[in-house]
Amino acid sequence: MLQVKSFTFNALEENTYVLYEPGGPAAIVDPGCYDRAEQATLQAFITEQGLRVTHLLNTHCHVDHVLGNQWVKDTYGVPLLAHALERQNLTMNPLFAPMFGFARYQNSEIDQEITPGQAITVGQWALQTWFVPGHSPGHVAFYHPEGPWVISGDVLFRGSIGRTDLPGGDYATLERSVREVLFNLPAPTTVYCGHGPATTIGHEQRTNPFFGATARA
Repeated sequence: MLQVKSFTFNALEENTYVLYEPGGPAAIVDPGCYDRAEQATLQAFITEQGLRVTHLLNTHCHVDHVLGNQWVKDTYGVPLLAHALERQNLTMNPLFAPMFGFARYQNSEIDQEITPGQAITVGQWALQTWFVPGHSPGHVAFYHPEGPWVISGDVLFRGSIGRTDLPGGDYATLERSVREVLFNLPAPTTVYCGHGPATTIGHEQRTNPFFGATARA
């Protein structure tokens, strides 16, 4: 199965993930690396592991998750894959970035649109793409059943959920995404979140205060 390496980058403590076959192909998900030190940290891991970057994926395109997009594209020569509805976030990011302290933000463009249900192949393994809007209009999650694990972005956190007060957010939509999509994954599935520690689907079904005992309803 694909291995997962996580990094916590930038002032908003965003989780960046490298999904990889040891010594083989790799996908970078939501590169939040902003400064040269963070870029060097990510690059050093890829070099040390002998990885070949084949994919750049975004769960969604809020500024803290895409600070390293253009650097990854330039460094590894890979296209950016994201849902078409995330183009609006990329359009607004140059306005929002300075407000969050990212004055040197480099904008990037989506090169290939992700379609919900699409299988993305990294080496010999396939990632399943799940459409989970609510935090952001085109938010997707990447599920690896052999793990089992899912990269949830900012939809589901350990003991919490993503905010819905940003442009394009909607609480009812996010709740439905968790209940009808993520909570239908097997309980042992590890959830790699966009911020904070990892969790499992079963743990959140049992204890997440936004769902509680009604998680399977």
